[in-house]
Amino acid sequence: MQERKTPFSKKLSMGILSTLLVTSMAACSGKGEKTGSTADGEGYKNKISIMTTAYQPEPPTKNSPALKELEKFTDTDIDVTWVLNEYSEKVNITLASGDLPNILMIEGKPPSFVSAVRDGAFWELGPYLKDYPNLSQANEIVLQNSMIDGKIYGIYRGRPLGRNGVTIRKDWLENLGLDMPKTIDEFYNVLKAFTNDDPDGNGKDDTYGMVISKYAGPLDIMQIWFGAPNKWGEDGDGKLQPDFMTNEYREALTFFKKIYDEGLINEDFAVMDPVKWGDPLLNGQTGVIVDVLDRAHRTQEEMMKANTDLEDPIGVLGAPAGPKGERTLPTLGYAGMLTIPKTSVKTEEELQRVLAFIDKLSESEAQNLAYNGVEGTHYELKDGELISLSADNKSMQNEYTDLNQFQTGIPEDRFYKPTMSVLREEEDALMKENENIVVPDPAASLISDVYATKGQQLDNIIQDARIKFIVGQIDEKGVDEAIKLWMNSGGKEYIEEINQLYEDTK
Repeated sequence: MQERKTPFSKKLSMGILSTLLVTSMAACSGKGEKTGSTADGEGYKNKISIMTTAYQPEPPTKNSPALKELEKFTDTDIDVTWVLNEYSEKVNITLASGDLPNILMIEGKPPSFVSAVRDGAFWELGPYLKDYPNLSQANEIVLQNSMIDGKIYGIYRGRPLGRNGVTIRKDWLENLGLDMPKTIDEFYNVLKAFTNDDPDGNGKDDTYGMVISKYAGPLDIMQIWFGAPNKWGEDGDGKLQPDFMTNEYREALTFFKKIYDEGLINEDFAVMDPVKWGDPLLNGQTGVIVDVLDRAHRTQEEMMKANTDLEDPIGVLGAPAGPKGERTLPTLGYAGMLTIPKTSVKTEEELQRVLAFIDKLSESEAQNLAYNGVEGTHYELKDGELISLSADNKSMQNEYTDLNQFQTGIPEDRFYKPTMSVLREEEDALMKENENIVVPDPAASLISDVYATKGQQLDNIIQDARIKFIVGQIDEKGVDEAIKLWMNSGGKEYIEEINQLYEDTK
């Protein structure tokens, strides 16, 4: 493993650092960010500075009525530095400068942040979460996914963990007298019927079961159904091994080849552009996509717009049961983390005040201010239904839209939402149900030096072998040879390193 003793601020070369500092000065002049003034913040119990992303050209200013109400609710003078573009570059600049806000939003786990964490520049937050009513309810799997070296250094910004599932032509099922599949065998029978039994009733042989593109996501999701681990799983001795070294992975691989050989998926899947992936479903050529569940309502809306004769043609499924029951691949469950630097939050007492502020942001009043604005100004409730008063006024939307960029949503969304279609309600319900069947990656928090340098090469070896096996270019022996190549190309060292890290964090 590589040395980790070099201070993070010294890892940027002087040339790169000079360039970044010039960029930082330009940003502060108004080209890259908007920074709120604290002139109106006197009288509040606390003062907290935040740096985070913004997606609107004009994010909320200090005069925003929504921000002012949020300050009142939290009894905090909130000073936000909004970064409109090149956020990762701005993070590097900020880390190198040492002049950090109280809360720094971090996207992913960039090397500069990992180095800073290992140098002790950020608070470890895990021991404190139990003391706060909302943060104490954080999802354990998402926490694990967001960890670094087995410890929590940021409060994740929650996203649906159980988002993956199946979008399926419900009307085709009805046409063929079929029920929503509950098992892998039933799922296979649906694909076969959609291919061979004229599900659209036009008398032509012009449909097939499921569309897949060269994007690996659907195969990754489906192999979990068969019992394969999520990237890494424990063997009989409690050691971690890659998913492709398990029998369950091979069973999934055999299934993929079977549905390819029988023409139940598109022949060109290995080269299909993911941008065009949804077209066959929209065009009535196929009846199934395995992807995020919210693809379903977007597909249905487009289909019904193009063909007004269609009536609710789409259904959704979480995961068909396999040998180990219902299982699905989770998303990471978060998009960025709110981290707390030690240079700007120096004492444990200050840390607890910042955490109390973050915790209070999850109350329904704070979430509504961040997502909907001020009631009576930006929205109103009519018979319990959310009515936007700013839908046609961009400047009014700018007063609150980006306030959600320092929201965590832990333990859940508590803001008012527009009335949803039946399908969207089904999607949301399934995402919640899926949280009970997601399979965590036990190595999600482990930062591998071997993978940092050789990961892309190692991934390509296995992904290429999977595709070649499915299309018949190699057999089981060819898969074994690919795994041997993977081992000799750094995989052996990767396994050893992951297991050492795994032991260290237990």
